[in-house]
Amino acid sequence: MKCPFCGRDNTRVIDSRPADENNSIRRRRVCDECGKRFTTYEKIETIPLIVIKKDNNRETYDRSKIEAGVLRACHKRPVSANQITRLVDEVETDVFNMEEKEIPSQVIGELVMDRLKSLDAVAYVRFASVYREFKDINTFMDELKKVMSTKN
Repeated sequence: MKCPFCGRDNTRVIDSRPADENNSIRRRRVCDECGKRFTTYEKIETIPLIVIKKDNNRETYDRSKIEAGVLRACHKRPVSANQITRLVDEVETDVFNMEEKEIPSQVIGELVMDRLKSLDAVAYVRFASVYREFKDINTFMDELKKVMSTKN
């Protein structure tokens, strides 16, 4: 494993423990060259999941796309990095538990929105406005009214 700090491949594991409800292994490593420590995660390799986009194009599932969307939605909101990671982990677990080889992007988007709604209402509306492609202010207001009625 290459050191992310100095780029050398002379690293060793100093601690291993289960992570993500025993779905992965967390390893603490130390670089023998520069002495810096870093963490890696080991997961079971799965058959690649294909995501069917809105335009019917297909692409390989990419966790980082979910993370990027959630990060944008939570920008300058009181949501911690751990909460975002947990949300993405939960969505990913749900997706893979479906045991499908192909999954529509709409299903993933709805899973994200369900989780964001309970995490942070503003982040939810931000994500929904992009995901649902609100065409005008009335559509946006309808969604806001739904959020406000569920909060009361």
